[in-house]
Amino acid sequence: MKPGIDMRGGSPPTGPWTRKADTQPQASILVTHRYGAPSVRVFDAWLDPDVAGRWLFATASRPIAQLAIDARVGGSFRFVDRHVGEIFEYAGEYVEIVPPRRLVFSLAMERPPHVITRVAVEIAPLKKGCVLQLTHDNVSPERASHVEGRWTGILYGLSVTLDSMSTTVHHDQE
Repeated sequence: MKPGIDMRGGSPPTGPWTRKADTQPQASILVTHRYGAPSVRVFDAWLDPDVAGRWLFATASRPIAQLAIDARVGGSFRFVDRHVGEIFEYAGEYVEIVPPRRLVFSLAMERPPHVITRVAVEIAPLKKGCVLQLTHDNVSPERASHVEGRWTGILYGLSVTLDSMSTTVHHDQE
């Protein structure tokens, strides 16, 4: 088993985009990243549309084309990514929001098999900066390695975004 991927069963979330769980166990992905920024800045970057659009589901060469965030429990989000004539949509609902420590949301892609997964983000302050632990549950075992790599890249993108915002603030204050 690859580090960061936990193969286990369990009851998957249900909803309009959900398919019934396979009889095989689903994967749980765990990715951890340290940031030099305080936990409140890291947490806010998940819910601020101006910031989230620069890194969440985006890449350095492909920013998000459209996004909407209703940052409240029960609120939803939608990110649209266009690449080589294809459209990818990431959508979900906020299940738990505990600033600046915890964020839990459902996550689905518009494309088949329309499985709704669950993502939990835990942020713990450090003496300098913070550490973020992301757990993504109900991932198909065939996609687990890809999903883990994608989250690793996304969290790196958050780091780059926070660093660039910090540099901008410092330059503006000079």
